[in-house]
Amino acid sequence: MADLLSIGRSGLTASRTQLTTTGHNIANVDTPGYSRQIVTKIAESTRVANTGYVGSGTSAVSVRRAYSEYLTTQVRTNTTKNSHAVAFQSQVETLDSLLADSTTGIGSALDSFFTSLQTASTDPANTTTRQLVLSDAGALAQRFNSLNATISEQNSLINKEIRAVGSQINGLAETIGKLNEAIATASSKGEQPNELMDSRDEAIRELSSYIGVSVVQQDNSTLNVFIGNGQPLVVGEKVNALEVSRDVDDPTQVEINFVNESSKRAITGQLNGGTLGGLIDFRDKVLIPSLNSLGQMALAFSDAVNTQLSQGVDLNGNSGAALFTDINDDALASQRVTPSTYNSSEIDGSLRITSAANLVASDYQLRFDGSNYTALRLSDGASIQVSQDDQGVLTFKDTLGQDQGFSVTLTGSPVSGDSFTLLPTRQAAGDIQAILTQPDQLALAAPLRSEAAAQNSGTGSIGQPELVGSSGSDFESLEAISSITWTYNADGELTATAPNVPDGFSVVITPENISIDSSNTNTLSYSLAINNGTSSVSYNIQQDFSGIPKEGDSFTVSFNSQGVGDGRNAQALVDLQDKQILGVTRSSSGYSLSDAYGNMVESVGTTTAVARQEVQVTGAVLTQATNSRNSLSGVDLDEEAANLIKFEQYYNASAQVIQVARSMFDTLLAAFR
Repeated sequence: MADLLSIGRSGLTASRTQLTTTGHNIANVDTPGYSRQIVTKIAESTRVANTGYVGSGTSAVSVRRAYSEYLTTQVRTNTTKNSHAVAFQSQVETLDSLLADSTTGIGSALDSFFTSLQTASTDPANTTTRQLVLSDAGALAQRFNSLNATISEQNSLINKEIRAVGSQINGLAETIGKLNEAIATASSKGEQPNELMDSRDEAIRELSSYIGVSVVQQDNSTLNVFIGNGQPLVVGEKVNALEVSRDVDDPTQVEINFVNESSKRAITGQLNGGTLGGLIDFRDKVLIPSLNSLGQMALAFSDAVNTQLSQGVDLNGNSGAALFTDINDDALASQRVTPSTYNSSEIDGSLRITSAANLVASDYQLRFDGSNYTALRLSDGASIQVSQDDQGVLTFKDTLGQDQGFSVTLTGSPVSGDSFTLLPTRQAAGDIQAILTQPDQLALAAPLRSEAAAQNSGTGSIGQPELVGSSGSDFESLEAISSITWTYNADGELTATAPNVPDGFSVVITPENISIDSSNTNTLSYSLAINNGTSSVSYNIQQDFSGIPKEGDSFTVSFNSQGVGDGRNAQALVDLQDKQILGVTRSSSGYSLSDAYGNMVESVGTTTAVARQEVQVTGAVLTQATNSRNSLSGVDLDEEAANLIKFEQYYNASAQVIQVARSMFDTLLAAFR
């Protein structure tokens, strides 16, 4: 009877533990990270009786978690991937809508500018159409500025979010370290603290939503957490930290440093996964390249327009003034070189664009080792060869000999280890300004014109001359000599003379004689070198010649001093819309401005579509992993309700066993009375 009483009591104790555990499960049905708990029981040892081995009850030996390290790791890993995808998608969709929208992108403003130029080319003397060109130029520059400012603001918001995420990571690391300490203390008593371990797993899962982590379990039940390329964020109860600070090479960006007791080192490029990885990937792989591409377009466009205008004549007979800001303005050039804050010297520098058509949409890193300069193109990691001339000007070519389109001049001598970030294109879209305000100063006319002499008897016809290059930017010398004359001679050649050379001037025409093939259209290519006694300037000229002239026929090429009714330079400006003016390399003829912007919009759009798909895929995999984990560790209320009934019956039955044992004992006592 004593044995029966002991057995009943053991069942009562075990069932009470199971009821308590079931109630605890139900109470935590929606607690984040909670793992369903299960009571582990064993049968008590048996004893030998006359009839054989007889049992002695049960014992609840432990309360354990329904837990799988594999499933927990799967949830953690897929949380990292999905959070990365969501953060990346959120940012890239913002940029995509900005670039593709006709009210914010530059596509529509670009079309309006060239449309107004086309109108002006057909009526170049009309002040209203000229003013429209200036207005549309200002609107286009403003669109570049606005788009650049909005993308830059997105960059600033990303920097702020990176700082906030860094704080969240540090807070969670502290929590994990404290939980490790508490778990190690509790585990030393022989039992695992389920709730503490659940809290730690949930903290690590939340941490994995911010950054990719790897976890290693230790013998004392603590977990070590590593990030990046194995940097130990948490080791037992010891916690290191991330520090978000201004990038030493680029003040517009932030960098992430790993900080422990003895050192601090930048690890931005080593981090991956989670919200932090998504933000960094978007910033480095999409946002900054987009700013550089936009700046590359602004530089190539403004330089091409200004260059073409310089080859024209305005309504006052003056050489063309610039419509947009000089791309090599001293203030702009100095902004393109950023010394590292770690430099030993205090020198600065300036970067000047030498060929906007050759520019690559990239930042560069320039380093000095005490003897030589080396450079790295950051967009693709390509090594760039650096040359220095006698004046200290640095020029840059890739390994194929392709000029990078810019030069750098430092303000002094660097010290070994000094480095500089070069930004030839990054800020350019924010710098472009329309600076021409007077419509009569818009050089829509070509500087030269030609005509056949009225007394010519042949069928020879000379086309309008095109100025294809000069060593000067004005036409004072050209205006001074007024004109040159080509005369057809008996040898079938055109011979050039300059009949109106002022005193003190000299003129050299090369070649002086050009043979004419009367059966074909000829291209006359010649140079005109003019010396005014103190300086010289040369002009390269091309024009077509066709027909059959007669001996003595002459053709005059003269300076277009009035420029009224002449829209040839305006048409040359219109042609820039489809001309390949940027991205010119040894292997590529380059892109037109419209194509370049279209490619940029298409690239970001494709990236956005891929990002959306990535969110869907990683979200589905995360849901599957979470469901698998919940099927094992989650609380099922139906199951727990059934357990309540079962364990209540178990409890009542155990109580009945005790009641029977008591009744038997009472009967036995009564027998001896």
